[in-house]
Amino acid sequence: MAVAEKYKSTLQLVLDEGIDPESGKQIFKFKSFNNVKTDATADQLYAIAQAVAGLQERPLYSIERDDSFEIQG
Repeated sequence: MAVAEKYKSTLQLVLDEGIDPESGKQIFKFKSFNNVKTDATADQLYAIAQAVAGLQERPLYSIERDDSFEIQG
């Protein structure tokens, strides 16, 4: 039976850069934080993201979490 073990988590803030005047499409900037504790809960990451977002020049658009797993058999 295979087992997936989480070994890395990254928190990413997606910031609103505005609208591209030529294409009319939304522009986003990303701020990533590596070495996030793999056992951090969604509530904990949300609280941290809200606190850090207040220090950014651009408004917060969304919060993303990227987890990496190692699968062993």
